[in-house]
Amino acid sequence: MSQSDDLERLVVGGHALARIAARKTGNDAPAAQWRAISLLRSDGPRRVGELAAMCRTTQPGMTRLLGHLEDLGFVERAADPADSRATIVRALPAGEAALQRWQEQMRDALQPIFSDLSEADWAAVNRVATILDEHTRVEAGSIIR
Repeated sequence: MSQSDDLERLVVGGHALARIAARKTGNDAPAAQWRAISLLRSDGPRRVGELAAMCRTTQPGMTRLLGHLEDLGFVERAADPADSRATIVRALPAGEAALQRWQEQMRDALQPIFSDLSEADWAAVNRVATILDEHTRVEAGSIIR
């Protein structure tokens, strides 16, 4: 198995874990919701178009999602002080709290799947998680957080 195959397996496995977590928690919120709030929390306020690109969606799609998140009280949109034609979005405390709850539910839902891991396996998981975190922060500029 090649290094490229290992990277592919990590990506596919990560997507599978996200789907399993959503199913086990009964969370039917779109993944883009959590991705957008997470990016706003970690990277700060963003223009709608910039956030859309970071979330790999269209600007109209992001605008629709943001309308829903605004209705929930999770984000706030305002005119960009540098360019009144543009809109800046920021996460609100309620959105950050909802993200935190989802992350806790996700961890709790996934824990039983891995309950049989040995300490050595957990050390390996920790090492892989650390490597992924370090490399995605540097390479992607926190795009996927």
